[in-house]
Amino acid sequence: MTLELLLPILVGFAAWGITAWVYRRAERLHLIEYPNFRSSHEYPTPSGGGLGIVLASLAAGVWLCRDCGPEYWTILALATLIAAVGLRDDLHHLSKGVRFGVQLLASAMLAITTLAMPEISAPGLALFVFMVLAGVWWINLFNFMDGIDGIAGSQAIFMLGTATLAGTWFHPDFAASPTWLWMLVIGAATFGFLWHNWAPARIFMGDTGSTYLAFMILALASVSISEGWLSYSFWLILGAVFIADTSITLVRRMASGQRWLEAHRSHAYQRLARRWHSHAKATGLTIAVNQLWLAPLAWLSLSRIDWAPFLVAVAYAPIVAGVLLLDAGKPDQGT
Repeated sequence: MTLELLLPILVGFAAWGITAWVYRRAERLHLIEYPNFRSSHEYPTPSGGGLGIVLASLAAGVWLCRDCGPEYWTILALATLIAAVGLRDDLHHLSKGVRFGVQLLASAMLAITTLAMPEISAPGLALFVFMVLAGVWWINLFNFMDGIDGIAGSQAIFMLGTATLAGTWFHPDFAASPTWLWMLVIGAATFGFLWHNWAPARIFMGDTGSTYLAFMILALASVSISEGWLSYSFWLILGAVFIADTSITLVRRMASGQRWLEAHRSHAYQRLARRWHSHAKATGLTIAVNQLWLAPLAWLSLSRIDWAPFLVAVAYAPIVAGVLLLDAGKPDQGT
């Protein structure tokens, strides 16, 4: 077995071990999350377990990037910055302005790197602005969806795992790229963490892990699109559950005059977890929708490119309907 194939296994075990280390020292590290009326958990729980994902996959990323171009090193540096800010926020809450500023900077640098614009013309500027705003939104929505046991970790594994399989199927040379192996490595690191985070969770991911994972999914998706391996519609379909739930929740909160920047528990997935009295069932439903509905449609979008807009609409329609039926974004009723 070559080191390239062994690497994801080693990273998975490393992430598992680091997460266990954080769990044992969480109180000393001031990484305990205490429940409040907006929480989906009932007891004080260690947080910052995403540090295992970050350290294990960043170490592997340095090794993977040793012969790569500057774009990969830029992504590695930006991911480190995002994770560092997330860890700082887990330890002592940072202002929204600082977090947003760093996310804006990282998204802008990523857009410049992956779009490789020699000069920004009018159409190029519009695309650049869209990519930056979409990047900031994705980082935040992924963080918003990290509210019950196992949901963010399983989503990351689903998106990265499906991308490696689909990309290799349609472009066999994709498996020879560092992007492919980096996707596997981050997925393996997330699996190592998820061992501790599945319901009932012993430790939470924290902003350290959620913002890092969101940024790396964004970065690897951008690279895969710019290199022609995967498509915008493919990634848009894979992220449908997270995108629909967060976007509808936010719009409803804003429209109803709620303080939409404040923490809450009115997402559709949070309402389901309370209704079913089970994080595992709510996360399990998300996994089922991803695997049985979204993955086939995303795969089809790569084989029938002319159908892509229609397939995106088909993918989102029942999810949007479900989110609306669950009253996502409406004032909490304590259910």
